[in-house]
Amino acid sequence: MAERTRYIVTYDIRTPKRLRKVHGLVTDFGERLQYSVYICDLTKMELIDLRRQLREEIELEEDSVSIFDLGPPAGRLATKVEHLGTEPDLPTTEPEIW
Repeated sequence: MAERTRYIVTYDIRTPKRLRKVHGLVTDFGERLQYSVYICDLTKMELIDLRRQLREEIELEEDSVSIFDLGPPAGRLATKVEHLGTEPDLPTTEPEIW
């Protein structure tokens, strides 16, 4: 099985049509934490595919997408994530960060 890395993906898309496309695309790769904020446990190939598809959908001069590498889904790096208030529903099929 390919090694996975946990990422936070956020986006700011300027038009409703592109926003719907990017929302659907990122939803295919991860779990929504908040509006336009997703947690994705990806292999290297899945990350490459996500980046490729995003580049095809967004306007580089108008839109922005950020991908934050949190390290392995379990372990020391993953424990640096902190939530205040209600905790989001995270994927349960992979190791959790709590």
